[in-house]
Amino acid sequence: MATTTTERIELSDHGLSPRGEVHWYLPPAELIEHAVRRGEGRLSEDGSFVAVTAPHTGRSPNDKFTVREPSSEADIAWGKVNVPLSVEHFEALKADVLEYLNGQEQLYVRDMFAGADPQYRLPVRVVTPSAWHSVFAYNMFLRPHKGQRESFMPGFTVLHAPEYEADPARHGTRSGTFVVVNFAERMVLIGGTRYAGEIKKSIFSVMNYLLPKEGVLSMHCSANMSEDGEVALFFGLSGTGKTTLSTDPDRYLIGDDEHGWSDDGVFNFEGGNYAKVVRLSKEGEPLIWDASKRFGAILENVILDECRTPDFDDTSITENTRSSYPLRFVDGAVRDKRGGHPRNIIFLTADAFGVLPPIAKLTREQAMYHFLSGYTAKVAGTEKGVTEPKATFSACFGEPFLPLAPSRYAELLGRLIEEHDVDTWLVNTGWTGGKYGEGHRMKLAHTRTMVTAALTGQLADVRTHTDPVFGLHIPAHVRGVPDEVLHPRLTWEDPGAYDEQAEKLAQMFRDNFEKYAANVTEGVRNAGP
Repeated sequence: MATTTTERIELSDHGLSPRGEVHWYLPPAELIEHAVRRGEGRLSEDGSFVAVTAPHTGRSPNDKFTVREPSSEADIAWGKVNVPLSVEHFEALKADVLEYLNGQEQLYVRDMFAGADPQYRLPVRVVTPSAWHSVFAYNMFLRPHKGQRESFMPGFTVLHAPEYEADPARHGTRSGTFVVVNFAERMVLIGGTRYAGEIKKSIFSVMNYLLPKEGVLSMHCSANMSEDGEVALFFGLSGTGKTTLSTDPDRYLIGDDEHGWSDDGVFNFEGGNYAKVVRLSKEGEPLIWDASKRFGAILENVILDECRTPDFDDTSITENTRSSYPLRFVDGAVRDKRGGHPRNIIFLTADAFGVLPPIAKLTREQAMYHFLSGYTAKVAGTEKGVTEPKATFSACFGEPFLPLAPSRYAELLGRLIEEHDVDTWLVNTGWTGGKYGEGHRMKLAHTRTMVTAALTGQLADVRTHTDPVFGLHIPAHVRGVPDEVLHPRLTWEDPGAYDEQAEKLAQMFRDNFEKYAANVTEGVRNAGP
């Protein structure tokens, strides 16, 4: 679309006065033509566009800042996650980013929405000098129709300068990389990194600030629903199986990463998926495989062989290889990206200590406890002498994106669970028969069977046993799963070693929860191990 005077005036509202060409609303095919011509990446044999974002192949959490200004200062949970940046440093950085963008030969502008519910959606404008990043934005957000474009007023603007590096001395940043959110100016500045996930995650953080103020729970989770409309939510950190288990051929996908839960039900924030594709296979994840091998999909840091076939097993750039594609690429995706109130919530953990049961029913207080804990465990790395798994706690299963105190989100979750009589489950996709290095990973077939049993009501009246350490309610029997698998202590050769490991993990939970104890009820405090 050619530049017009009106469009230049719209950009001038952000302080932009571009000297080069400005492209508004280019369709993905034309953007990809620009990206290939400009050398931003290559096409695979299937037509997907492949970009390399190294040296940044993931988010840069230590380079994320929130501007400390009067309108939001009292609400932000300042600390390690929400690091303050002064207004003066922001203004200096903004001025330099604007100067950089104004000098680019090409700028790509895209107006979109975050949030499928019209009552709560956020109009977002992304301005970038990178054609493929504009395709990413097209894939990941909700696209307005032509009539909405003509009257579009951005509620937040992302100024994206992936090749521009900040000066820490002048801008108050830690390095040349920056992701800065300013709630007063309703603006995000991103630079010094080509990793596209920073665009969507910055807006997710914004939604996590705005929605709870309206009584809406914002969630880092996937969502799907059955043929008769029963909704399930899947929470889980990276590597726990959130995308794998929610992208189910037998259910309809609402979305795979970010959702809101209002008094009217669940709604997706996004218009697409951003799936990890390391070791992706057609047999294991057919829907993601098919969606990733189409023209319009964006592959990040995936190696192409000599025939330009994506090699999803090659991790020479990073393990965090990604695929971005619009939700319409997934067969059976829910068209309006909305559903009713959840009937079930699944908390996924990959417990590398081999202690937690493969499935357990949670009380409301236990649900709030485990939501605040956000536990998983990462396996031992390659560093010499490191042999133990490492516990990871991320509040609300998304702590890096929470501007408010975690207890605010937990309170909303508890209210909604109680109001709508939601069943909540803890599912361990990690190790059984011993910790990592001694036991083995839970069979995916068993996990799928247990999750299906929970979602279809098969476990509603099943007798349960109470775990003596964690207080979890473990089904005595799940059809299709050996009974001994349900009780982790029975899978260990040495029950005494299990007891020792269980107490060790329980103490990690207790130590982590101390920072939340003062802001929750006694029932929630006592719902842990």
